[in-house]
Amino acid sequence: MNIQTIIKNLLIAGTVSLNILAQANAQEWILTPQTHVSFDIRSMGFSIVKGQFEQVQSSMSFDPKVPQNASAQFVLDINSLSLSRPSLREMILGEDLFYAEKYPTATFNSHEFIALGNNHYSIKGDLTLRGITQPVTLDTVLKPNIADPQLLDVESKAVVNRSDFGMKKSFGGVGEKVNIAVNGQWQTR
Repeated sequence: MNIQTIIKNLLIAGTVSLNILAQANAQEWILTPQTHVSFDIRSMGFSIVKGQFEQVQSSMSFDPKVPQNASAQFVLDINSLSLSRPSLREMILGEDLFYAEKYPTATFNSHEFIALGNNHYSIKGDLTLRGITQPVTLDTVLKPNIADPQLLDVESKAVVNRSDFGMKKSFGGVGEKVNIAVNGQWQTR
Protein backbone atom coordinates (compact mmCIF):
# COMPACT_ATOMS: atom_id res chain seq x y z
CA MET A 1 0.00 0.00 0.00
CA ASN A 2 1.45 3.37 -0.97
CA ILE A 3 1.40 6.53 1.15
CA GLN A 4 -1.39 8.14 -0.93
CA THR A 5 -3.69 5.17 -0.36
CA ILE A 6 -2.96 5.21 3.38
CA ILE A 7 -3.70 8.96 3.60
CA LYS A 8 -6.88 8.56 1.54
CA ASN A 9 -8.11 5.71 3.81
CA LEU A 10 -7.34 7.77 6.93
CA LEU A 11 -9.28 10.74 5.54
CA ILE A 12 -12.27 8.56 4.68
CA ALA A 13 -12.20 6.92 8.13
CA GLY A 14 -11.94 10.34 9.78
CA THR A 15 -14.93 11.68 7.83
CA VAL A 16 -17.03 8.62 8.66
CA SER A 17 -16.05 8.93 12.35
CA LEU A 18 -16.98 12.63 12.40
CA ASN A 19 -20.37 11.88 10.81
CA ILE A 20 -21.06 9.11 13.34
CA LEU A 21 -19.98 11.40 16.21
CA ALA A 22 -22.18 14.24 14.89
CA GLN A 23 -25.17 11.89 14.69
CA ALA A 24 -24.44 10.60 18.20
CA ASN A 25 -24.50 14.21 19.52
CA ALA A 26 -27.81 14.99 17.86
CA GLN A 27 -30.70 15.17 20.28
CA GLU A 28 -33.97 13.38 19.71
CA TRP A 29 -37.07 15.62 19.79
CA ILE A 30 -40.85 15.29 19.62
CA LEU A 31 -43.48 17.99 19.20
CA THR A 32 -45.19 19.11 22.40
CA PRO A 33 -48.94 18.42 22.66
CA GLN A 34 -49.56 22.19 22.52
CA THR A 35 -47.94 22.50 19.08
CA HIS A 36 -50.32 23.27 16.22
CA VAL A 37 -49.93 21.38 12.93
CA SER A 38 -52.46 23.11 10.76
CA PHE A 39 -53.49 24.35 7.35
CA ASP A 40 -55.67 27.01 5.86
CA ILE A 41 -57.17 27.36 2.42
CA ARG A 42 -57.95 30.74 0.96
CA SER A 43 -60.15 31.84 -1.85
CA MET A 44 -59.83 35.36 -3.27
CA GLY A 45 -57.52 36.31 -0.37
CA PHE A 46 -59.90 35.24 2.40
CA SER A 47 -59.31 32.26 4.65
CA ILE A 48 -62.32 30.04 4.10
CA VAL A 49 -61.22 26.86 5.87
CA LYS A 50 -58.78 26.32 8.72
CA GLY A 51 -57.88 22.89 10.02
CA GLN A 52 -55.71 21.53 12.79
CA PHE A 53 -54.52 17.95 13.27
CA GLU A 54 -55.16 16.92 16.88
CA GLN A 55 -53.12 13.70 16.63
CA VAL A 56 -49.59 13.97 15.28
CA GLN A 57 -46.74 11.53 15.70
CA SER A 58 -43.41 13.32 15.31
CA SER A 59 -39.69 12.82 15.67
CA MET A 60 -36.66 14.92 14.89
CA SER A 61 -32.96 14.22 15.25
CA PHE A 62 -31.25 17.61 15.43
CA ASP A 63 -28.01 19.22 16.53
CA PRO A 64 -27.75 22.91 15.56
CA LYS A 65 -23.96 22.50 15.20
CA VAL A 66 -24.42 19.99 12.35
CA PRO A 67 -27.89 20.63 10.86
CA GLN A 68 -26.99 18.82 7.64
CA ASN A 69 -27.29 15.55 9.61
CA ALA A 70 -30.76 16.38 10.95
CA SER A 71 -33.96 14.57 10.06
CA ALA A 72 -37.65 15.01 10.85
CA GLN A 73 -40.77 12.89 10.39
CA PHE A 74 -44.47 13.54 10.92
CA VAL A 75 -47.48 11.24 10.72
CA LEU A 76 -50.80 13.11 10.74
CA ASP A 77 -54.05 11.36 11.64
CA ILE A 78 -56.49 12.73 9.04
CA ASN A 79 -59.55 11.78 11.10
CA SER A 80 -58.28 13.87 14.03
CA LEU A 81 -58.77 17.00 11.94
CA SER A 82 -60.51 19.86 13.76
CA LEU A 83 -62.04 22.45 11.41
CA SER A 84 -62.97 26.11 11.73
CA ARG A 85 -66.17 25.25 9.85
CA PRO A 86 -67.36 21.89 11.23
CA SER A 87 -70.21 21.85 8.71
CA LEU A 88 -67.56 21.18 6.01
CA ARG A 89 -66.09 18.13 7.77
CA GLU A 90 -67.86 15.50 5.66
CA MET A 91 -66.86 17.27 2.43
CA ILE A 92 -63.23 17.83 3.49
CA LEU A 93 -62.71 14.26 4.72
CA GLY A 94 -64.61 12.88 1.73
CA GLU A 95 -63.47 11.33 -1.52
CA ASP A 96 -62.88 14.62 -3.40
CA LEU A 97 -60.44 16.03 -0.86
CA PHE A 98 -58.64 14.08 1.93
CA TYR A 99 -60.47 10.77 1.25
CA ALA A 100 -59.81 9.81 4.89
CA GLU A 101 -61.63 6.49 4.59
CA LYS A 102 -59.00 5.20 2.15
CA TYR A 103 -56.01 7.34 3.28
CA PRO A 104 -56.22 7.79 7.08
CA THR A 105 -52.75 9.33 7.45
CA ALA A 106 -50.49 11.87 5.80
CA THR A 107 -46.72 11.77 6.28
CA PHE A 108 -43.73 14.07 5.91
CA ASN A 109 -40.18 12.71 5.80
CA SER A 110 -37.28 15.12 5.51
CA HIS A 111 -34.23 14.37 3.41
CA GLU A 112 -32.27 17.62 3.77
CA PHE A 113 -31.85 20.40 6.37
CA ILE A 114 -30.17 23.52 5.01
CA ALA A 115 -28.96 26.12 7.53
CA LEU A 116 -29.75 29.65 6.32
CA GLY A 117 -28.40 31.47 9.40
CA ASN A 118 -30.03 33.08 12.43
CA ASN A 119 -31.88 29.83 13.42
CA HIS A 120 -33.54 29.69 9.98
CA TYR A 121 -33.61 26.42 8.02
CA SER A 122 -34.93 25.13 4.75
CA ILE A 123 -36.18 21.59 5.36
CA LYS A 124 -36.66 19.62 2.17
CA GLY A 125 -38.66 16.43 2.23
CA ASP A 126 -41.51 14.40 0.85
CA LEU A 127 -45.17 14.88 1.78
CA THR A 128 -47.41 11.88 1.15
CA LEU A 129 -51.11 12.59 1.05
CA ARG A 130 -53.81 10.42 -0.54
CA GLY A 131 -51.08 7.94 -1.50
CA ILE A 132 -49.29 10.57 -3.62
CA THR A 133 -45.80 11.75 -2.67
CA GLN A 134 -44.58 15.21 -3.66
CA PRO A 135 -41.48 17.20 -2.68
CA VAL A 136 -42.17 19.98 -0.16
CA THR A 137 -39.86 22.56 1.40
CA LEU A 138 -40.64 23.80 4.91
CA ASP A 139 -39.43 27.34 5.62
CA THR A 140 -38.51 26.88 9.29
CA VAL A 141 -37.23 28.75 12.32
CA LEU A 142 -35.87 26.57 15.16
CA LYS A 143 -34.81 28.65 18.18
CA PRO A 144 -33.63 27.48 21.58
CA ASN A 145 -36.28 28.36 24.15
CA ILE A 146 -34.94 31.00 26.56
CA ALA A 147 -36.84 29.65 29.59
CA ASP A 148 -36.23 25.91 29.04
CA PRO A 149 -33.17 24.36 27.32
CA GLN A 150 -35.16 21.16 26.73
CA LEU A 151 -37.38 23.03 24.24
CA LEU A 152 -36.90 24.40 20.74
CA ASP A 153 -39.43 26.96 19.51
CA VAL A 154 -40.60 26.16 15.99
CA GLU A 155 -42.33 28.12 13.25
CA SER A 156 -42.56 26.30 9.96
CA LYS A 157 -44.58 26.90 6.81
CA ALA A 158 -45.05 25.69 3.26
CA VAL A 159 -47.55 26.13 0.44
CA VAL A 160 -48.81 23.21 -1.65
CA ASN A 161 -51.38 22.78 -4.41
CA ARG A 162 -54.30 20.50 -3.53
CA SER A 163 -54.51 19.05 -7.02
CA ASP A 164 -50.86 17.85 -6.81
CA PHE A 165 -52.14 15.28 -4.31
CA GLY A 166 -55.15 14.16 -6.33
CA MET A 167 -57.66 16.41 -4.62
CA LYS A 168 -60.41 17.78 -6.78
CA LYS A 169 -59.38 21.13 -8.24
CA SER A 170 -61.64 24.20 -7.84
CA PHE A 171 -64.03 22.41 -5.53
CA GLY A 172 -66.97 24.49 -4.27
CA GLY A 173 -65.04 27.77 -4.21
CA VAL A 174 -62.21 26.23 -2.15
CA GLY A 175 -58.85 27.64 -3.29
CA GLU A 176 -56.11 25.56 -4.91
CA LYS A 177 -53.27 26.70 -2.63
CA VAL A 178 -53.00 25.24 0.88
CA ASN A 179 -50.90 26.98 3.54
CA ILE A 180 -49.36 24.44 5.92
CA ALA A 181 -47.96 25.55 9.29
CA VAL A 182 -46.28 24.05 12.35
CA ASN A 183 -46.20 26.43 15.34
CA GLY A 184 -45.12 25.51 18.83
CA GLN A 185 -42.22 23.64 20.35
CA TRP A 186 -40.07 20.54 20.03
CA GLN A 187 -39.09 18.93 23.35
CA THR A 188 -36.24 16.51 24.00
CA ARG A 189 -37.19 12.89 24.52
